[in-house]
Amino acid sequence: MVQIISGTKGKGKTKYLLDMANNAVKTSKGTVVYLDKSSKHMYELNNKIRLINVSEYPVDTCDGFIGFVCGIICQDHDLDQMYLDSFLKLSCLEGKDIEECLNVLKQISEKYKVDFVLSVSRDGSELPESAKKDIIVSL
Repeated sequence: MVQIISGTKGKGKTKYLLDMANNAVKTSKGTVVYLDKSSKHMYELNNKIRLINVSEYPVDTCDGFIGFVCGIICQDHDLDQMYLDSFLKLSCLEGKDIEECLNVLKQISEKYKVDFVLSVSRDGSELPESAKKDIIVSL
């Protein structure tokens, strides 16, 4: 499953995502991973959540990002949930169409039984029609 927290910059998406991840780790039967563009939120996350600073790796295209996500999944067979803060920046899709990338994430989610929660810095009305049903919070 892919879920989206949408809203323009500064609306509180990261705080909401951090709270979701911290609550999820209490009940998750597997590993919880949090992808971010920095390590800034390290101390706001439960220590059972693995924080990965994507900017430390050479990810510069959407395809590279998908490969990066698949690499995380293949090395942890207990992976249950992934939280992606600043999804547009992480996936190199700022100002671009995100529909194809979201569809690939949905396929990965179904195949490997990993749930994704994304914070997307766009108003919910600006997202593709196919993504609007995945919005859980629009700030």
